[in-house]
Amino acid sequence: MSTGSNTGAEKKSELRRDVTVWGSYTWGYADVGADIYAALGLVIAASQGLAPMAFALAGVIYIMIGLGYTELSSTYPVAGGGHYFALRGLGDFWGFVAGAALLLDYTIDIALFAVASAGYINFFLPSFFGVNVGQYVIALGPFHDIKIFWLIETMVLIFSLMFINIRGVRQSSRLNEILGAIDLILETTVVLLGFVLAWNPQLLASQWNLAIHTLPISKFMYGSSLAIISFVGLESISQAAQETRRPATIIPRTSIALIFTVFIFAVGFSTVGLGILPWQHFASNISDPVAQIAKNIPYLGFIAGPFTAVLGATILLISANTGVMGASRLTLSMSQLHLVTGWLDKIHPKFHTPVRTIVIFSMMGALEALLAFLTPSAMDTLGNMYAFGATAGYMIVFVSLIVLRYKDPYSPRPYKMPVNAKIKYRGNVVDFPLLGILGFCGVSFILFEVIFTHAIGRIAGPAWVILCLVYYLLWRKRNKLPLLNSVKHNWEQEQIDVLTGAEEYDLVEAYKNALAQRDKKVKHDISKAAPTDKIHDNR
Repeated sequence: MSTGSNTGAEKKSELRRDVTVWGSYTWGYADVGADIYAALGLVIAASQGLAPMAFALAGVIYIMIGLGYTELSSTYPVAGGGHYFALRGLGDFWGFVAGAALLLDYTIDIALFAVASAGYINFFLPSFFGVNVGQYVIALGPFHDIKIFWLIETMVLIFSLMFINIRGVRQSSRLNEILGAIDLILETTVVLLGFVLAWNPQLLASQWNLAIHTLPISKFMYGSSLAIISFVGLESISQAAQETRRPATIIPRTSIALIFTVFIFAVGFSTVGLGILPWQHFASNISDPVAQIAKNIPYLGFIAGPFTAVLGATILLISANTGVMGASRLTLSMSQLHLVTGWLDKIHPKFHTPVRTIVIFSMMGALEALLAFLTPSAMDTLGNMYAFGATAGYMIVFVSLIVLRYKDPYSPRPYKMPVNAKIKYRGNVVDFPLLGILGFCGVSFILFEVIFTHAIGRIAGPAWVILCLVYYLLWRKRNKLPLLNSVKHNWEQEQIDVLTGAEEYDLVEAYKNALAQRDKKVKHDISKAAPTDKIHDNR
């Protein structure tokens, strides 16, 4: 089995490409930075005047999540992301559970961001009798208020992405760099000009005070749990570690810069938005909240609004595409590690793309979008599910980080999560991550909020994981693999292969030296105990 693991590592090393710090940052921002376009309206509609606090609460937890991912991604720069970290730390079973949660997120990613992209397209649609075409509703049997044109737009986008990915026309790093840079400049401009030209602190204060006295705590919890949507996307950076040259250098710089950029924008947009418009305006324009802010900036709104809508639609569509691509990467990694069938990674003979994975998960995303449009708010429903998958996966990743500090103290950690306590464990001094414990508690609280306040998420989310586990147990049993235990892997050789493929030669040398010191210590302990054993034998 270890041979198969090594082979997988060799195959994955072929994905590598040369990416600069700036290229890596903008590539990640093209995905992570898009989240605020979808989340802002949802969170303000739920948290009302307390939306900045909801974003700040989720953002502090997100910072700790980001620091944990930074450590793990730079230590284990492979394409598996969270599921690989869980498998390394906790074994095959929990690696699969993490993978199932992430697959849920990837399919919801396809649906949610396609819906959000279509919402920004609707910014340009004409209105008849005071109703925007994108908001036009029909009734179908017991289902009322189905936004039919918005649904059709979403389906066209999803099936277009599926077709493009089957053909093998993938988004380029250069396109991501350009869009990421433009979006970064645009968001900075909108926030700064909003504060300078349109922001009314009295409006923000009045909405804040009203919410403090009237908003039920359950609504605030609902809003703060949805706010995590604006911070997800770190998994895509972790997935891209396999395709990054010198990840030990690039990933920490990229991730830390990205973490704080997204945090500032999330809090900034909610603060400036509620100082320009009442929260009710965002609740009634949940599909294009950032464009609504830009449109209401004096002097420049007539240009900024449409431009923001175009960029929002584009960058959200790229985020939807990362769901298609991410599902392919994830299932490839899971199949190589004997967690799912290799049937999913069938390569198209003409286009050389994993056509089965692309079709299956794109269709799942389309189905989830269709079902979401049968509910009162498609974006709210999909946000429910997205929050469950993200928080469940993050909890497992935090546990994996803590366990790996003990199980694998020898792998060089180019970046280590701060605030640690030195603890002696089996002859080694281990840095126990206190901030990791705090992050785990924070994510657990967000998951509690999701389960407590999300009527759909607390049912559909666990149901997805349970169905995936039934498949996992049946497939492992059929292939005579351990059900609750793990397949044996030569992790030490794989780590050497991965670091060598990443051209991290200094880390390879440091890792080999650490293993040699460990083996030397073991031999010394054995030889030290031998004379005692001999004396006892003589007696």
